[in-house]
Amino acid sequence: MTTIENSITAVVLAGGKGTRLMPETDETPKPLMPVGGQPVVEILLKQMQRTGVKIIHMAVNHLAEKIEAALGDGSKLGLKISYSHEEKPLSTVGPLKLIKNLPEHFIVANADVITDLNFKKLFKQHLESKSDLTIASYQRHSQADYGVLSVEESGHVVGFNEKPVFNFVVSMGIYVFSKKILDFVPVDTAYGFDSLMYELLDKGAAINSYPYQGYWLDIGRHDDYARANNDVEKIKYLLE
Repeated sequence: MTTIENSITAVVLAGGKGTRLMPETDETPKPLMPVGGQPVVEILLKQMQRTGVKIIHMAVNHLAEKIEAALGDGSKLGLKISYSHEEKPLSTVGPLKLIKNLPEHFIVANADVITDLNFKKLFKQHLESKSDLTIASYQRHSQADYGVLSVEESGHVVGFNEKPVFNFVVSMGIYVFSKKILDFVPVDTAYGFDSLMYELLDKGAAINSYPYQGYWLDIGRHDDYARANNDVEKIKYLLE
């Protein structure tokens, strides 16, 4: 039986090409893009280590040798890091099938995330909820750039809202998996988190949300990467 006292294991997905950050990621893998002078993945790993994670499996592909050279065996971060190499791109969930001896429950996180999330609390809530999958979630707000019309099928306008703000809940790119859901993941095939979600929802799996209101940002786009570097003073406690 998995308990919180055991060493928490995490898989960090670091195999993508970072196409939305090109040309910066042509020579530098996205997990090594610097924020406040540190690779973004190192900031994530430090927060994981501070909050209960001890074992890391890095799923790597694009420029994997540079990631390994930067992180090594993890000892400088107080972690035990191993590497799982994709021979071909397997998307966001497919790489998990390559990793042997995963525990009954484990964390999965994208390597380009900066957050002050307490991973032990997330993991504990997953165990207590007895869920198959727990998704760390965040409330986002987006303001429309235009006046929005409400229009009937006839074309008659029945409402107007000037630049409304839409609220929606998004995945933080951080999850806790129960190992049994890997049975849905095909071997040696590109398989994304979206495909897994559709499959689990169709099968009636127990999926839980873990709402979070602290700091969270993924740096996968140029504007978010710029924001992360502008936030350095705000998140300097994560850089220590």
